[in-house]
Amino acid sequence: MERKNKISKRQLSLHNGQDKDQIWVAYKGVVYDLTKSKLWINGKHYEHWAGQDLTAELADAPHTERVFQQIEIIGELLP
Repeated sequence: MERKNKISKRQLSLHNGQDKDQIWVAYKGVVYDLTKSKLWINGKHYEHWAGQDLTAELADAPHTERVFQQIEIIGELLP
């Protein structure tokens, strides 16, 4: 499925819960909206910060990538 919203790493970085109210993260090239999540207060979830690609960090998480199935997709992260 092609996602029409193309999001740059710069745009992603601004949606960190600090610079803007929206909380976005990327995983495997897909950008997700975590704004409504109670686990991401002020853009922070344990030692992880929003506004970035968390693909490499998921290996250390106590959950699998299935957690992203419940989260709204914003678009595709540009390389």
